[in-house]
Amino acid sequence: MKHHAFIILLIFCSVSAFAQKRLLRPEISFGAQGGYMASMVNFNPSVAQQPLKCYLGPTAGLVFRYAEHKVCGIQVELNYMQRGWRESNTGYSRQMDYIEIPMLCHLSFGRRFRGFINLGPQVGYLLHEKELTPSSVPNAWADKLSSKEVHQYAQTEKPFDWGLAGGLGVYYRSRLAGTYQLEARFNYSLGSFFRSTQMDYFSAANHMNLSLTFAYLWEFKRKK
Repeated sequence: MKHHAFIILLIFCSVSAFAQKRLLRPEISFGAQGGYMASMVNFNPSVAQQPLKCYLGPTAGLVFRYAEHKVCGIQVELNYMQRGWRESNTGYSRQMDYIEIPMLCHLSFGRRFRGFINLGPQVGYLLHEKELTPSSVPNAWADKLSSKEVHQYAQTEKPFDWGLAGGLGVYYRSRLAGTYQLEARFNYSLGSFFRSTQMDYFSAANHMNLSLTFAYLWEFKRKK
């Protein structure tokens, strides 16, 4: 099922590209973005998390976009993402710092004010993680935290991450001052950061993230 999702995305982007007319000059843009993201983790068996108090962390990165067609292009990014989760019954939370590379099909509509859709796969790698345990945790839970008897408090076993990303946004292309862009994006990891064989406790432990970012891009070449 996971591999089918990647195949569908590739077919969708390929069909979109070949169906469009080529621009007289390619649109080539490069810039930076930053914002915040709300994170949760899909555990199976489930772990009680705070639905209205997701783990909030910053995200920032570099953006490269290339388009030879009027509607369809490609967008590649290099991002830092602070993910994690926050539990509802203990107050325990974990910060997980990832480096991420999304490879997206970029579909845009309009001229100077444009709406757009970003859709495609992403890969990532865990750089660092930190446990955030409040002083109000009951003694019984504190003992489990220190001894790692509760499964989700173990150290991450699989730092490599992969998944899918989809975003909606708008941007304005000024003639002289570049492109200003606002995007809301949902990221869903398909890989588990704990081992998930039949002998392991968790069959899934994958990230779900919703981010809001602002980007500034400078366009190197312009369509006449």
